[in-house]
Amino acid sequence: MTYRPDPGQSYLRVATQTASPGQLVLMLYDGAIRFLERARLGFGADDPLEFNQTIHNNVVRAQEILFELNVALNLEQGGELATTLRRLYDYMDRQLDESNRSKKEPGILDVIGRLTILRDAWAEMLRKNENANQAPEEVSLSVLG
Repeated sequence: MTYRPDPGQSYLRVATQTASPGQLVLMLYDGAIRFLERARLGFGADDPLEFNQTIHNNVVRAQEILFELNVALNLEQGGELATTLRRLYDYMDRQLDESNRSKKEPGILDVIGRLTILRDAWAEMLRKNENANQAPEEVSLSVLG
């Protein structure tokens, strides 16, 4: 059997290696939202094993992304914004934990909504900084460690 690299994985690896810190945050938001949307698909599964595994595995992946976003915060330089994001990430993690344990969808929907707002605001900030010929890293690095 011949090994054939997955072009999607290759693209993702290159994209993450060449992205700015601000773009990486955007990619993390996108990934967390994508995993939570996949978790929601589990609620429609008829097979109990598929139901539980689809929800659990994808919620855990989203929580891992939230953990990475949380530990990347620079509380000293990021000030009130970083502190607020830390509290928000902790809240979202608790919501996802409860939804995963109870296998109920409302907490997942709440987190998707909040992440979408953060993702869209972050994308807009990056776009405005690029249009103003500022380095997006300057803004993001004050919040990120």
